[in-house]
Amino acid sequence: MIRYALKCANDHGFESWFRSAEVFDSLNASGLIVCTSCGSTEITKELMAPAIRPARKAEAAAAAAAPAGPPLGAPRSPIEEALARLRRHVEENSEYVGLRFAREARAIHEGEAPERAIYGEARIEEAFRLIEDGVPVAPLPFRPTRKSN
Repeated sequence: MIRYALKCANDHGFESWFRSAEVFDSLNASGLIVCTSCGSTEITKELMAPAIRPARKAEAAAAAAAPAGPPLGAPRSPIEEALARLRRHVEENSEYVGLRFAREARAIHEGEAPERAIYGEARIEEAFRLIEDGVPVAPLPFRPTRKSN
């Protein structure tokens, strides 16, 4: 496996792993590599330093001298920051109803449940039925946070 630093025609940077250089070249020539920020398929490789593991003493010294970067979960772009703000807003201002979303949304729409902001999960067929029936719903650009093993 090989990791490349990539850049699109709009100067957005991202990384990805490939089985080999030939696989990258083939996928890129076919337009199957897409920028994670804007969707551009005009992708080029960026110059990367090889990942060479230094001696243990040098590694410890480099780690101590290196400036602390942003935490791993921190947003890396304005788009990621906007999505994080949207997620916080939704979670703070609405009720998570989980897999009961379609049922709850329909009950609220029909006046059988108290009106409130909700979010949750629905199968694609349930979501289409809600939209066809005029229930005002919209997909969120993130998955609900769930505990997992």
